[in-house]
Amino acid sequence: MNVSDVMTHGVVSIEPGASERDAIACMARCRVDALPVVDAAGTLVGMLTEGDLLRRVEMATEAARPRWLERLLAAGAGADDEARCHGRRVADVMTADVVTVGADAPLGEVVRLMETHGIRRLPVVADGRVVGIVSRADLVGALAACLAEGLPRPRSRD
Repeated sequence: MNVSDVMTHGVVSIEPGASERDAIACMARCRVDALPVVDAAGTLVGMLTEGDLLRRVEMATEAARPRWLERLLAAGAGADDEARCHGRRVADVMTADVVTVGADAPLGEVVRLMETHGIRRLPVVADGRVVGIVSRADLVGALAACLAEGLPRPRSRD
């Protein structure tokens, strides 16, 4: 089975210049926990997840740092973290280094990428544009369908 067999099509995305408020409203309205961030040309430039939005000073949920590190970073070396906690635009809080997958990738590769990078979903891209998204829920749904149909389980490679 490949990504194209289980991915979600018709993915809702957002532009990097959109406000956090708009992103939060979009996520709530569409009942999604992440949005691919695409530029005006439709090219993937980042991913905005609920985790990115929840690390906020206003909610006292920003990442804690030891006091000695706080002093060391006081000269501005922690500007990235500061922007993530205080930003007001999607570009300020999104994850820019996005792990992606192609529609023809095998599901084993998806699982490996998710485990290696500690992520819950992967944008599916073709020519730099988002054509879908594959999440852990999609993988569990595929597993449930296989079990319901009584398909033989693939053998372990161990």
